[in-house]
Amino acid sequence: MITKTQTLQTPEIKKKAMATTTFIHPTAIVSNKAIIGEGVRVGAYAIVDENTHIGDGTVIHEHAIVRSGARIGNNCNIHPFAVIAGIPQDLKFRGEETLAIIGDGTTIREYATINRGTASKQKTVIGNDCLIMTYCHIAHDCIVGNHVIIGNTTQVAGEVEIDDYANVAGGTLVHQFVRISQHVMIQGGSRVLQDIPPYVLVGRDPLVYCGLNVIGLRRRNFTSSQINNINEAYRILYMQGLNTSNALQCIEKNCYPTPETNFITNFIRQSQRGIVKGAMQ
Repeated sequence: MITKTQTLQTPEIKKKAMATTTFIHPTAIVSNKAIIGEGVRVGAYAIVDENTHIGDGTVIHEHAIVRSGARIGNNCNIHPFAVIAGIPQDLKFRGEETLAIIGDGTTIREYATINRGTASKQKTVIGNDCLIMTYCHIAHDCIVGNHVIIGNTTQVAGEVEIDDYANVAGGTLVHQFVRISQHVMIQGGSRVLQDIPPYVLVGRDPLVYCGLNVIGLRRRNFTSSQINNINEAYRILYMQGLNTSNALQCIEKNCYPTPETNFITNFIRQSQRGIVKGAMQ
C-alpha cells in the first residue's frame, strides 16, 4: 500500500528522472560560470571552462575539454580527450572573443579538436547531427553544415565550408578556404585543393571527378529523374572538352532547368578557388 508521502516510480518515470538530472563527476573541473542544461552528464576529469553553454542531454565524457567560447547544443556526445573551442592556430589571432558552435545531436569522437573562430568570422560552426570522428581537426572559422560525416584523422584548414550531407572519408587533407558542397563523397586519403561541386564523387591522386554520389543521393530520396538531370549537367561539364564558361552556357541551354542544375551552375560561378577537374581534363 502506498501512503500519501510515497510515490510510485515506474521504470518509465525513473528513466525520465535520470534523463533530466544533471550529473557532474566529483573529479571534473566545471566553472561556476558555465551554463549547464538539464540532463547533462560530465565525466571524470573533464574540464568545462567559463563562458561555455552546454545544452540539455549532452554528455561530456571523461577527460574531454570544453574551452571558453564553446556553445554546445542539445543531446551531443563529446568523447574522451576531444577539445572544443581551443584557441585558433592562426598567427593573426589576438585573443578576441569568438565562438565554437556545435549543433544539436552531433557526436565528436576521441581526440578531435575544434578551434574557435578569429576576427574573420568570429565563429566556427558545426551543424546538427554531424559525426566528427577520431583525431579530426576543424580549424578556425570553418562552417560545417548538417548531417556531415568527417572521417578519422581528416584535417580541415581554416575558413573551409562543408555543406549539408557531405561525407569526407578518413585521412583527407582540406586546404584553407575550400568549399565542399552538399551531398558530396570524398575518397579517403584525398588532398582537397579546389572546390567540390554538389552531388559528386571525387577521388584518385590528384583529386578528380569520378561520377555522381548516386548511393548518397538515393539515400536522400532523390528521384531517378533528378539524378539523370544532374548526371547530364556533369556529362557536359566534364566529358565534352569544353572550358568551364562554355560548359556552363551549354548546361543552361541544353539541360532542363531544375533546382539541382541551377545549384550546380551557381556554385561553379561563385567558386573562388576553381572546381576539381575531371579525369579526362
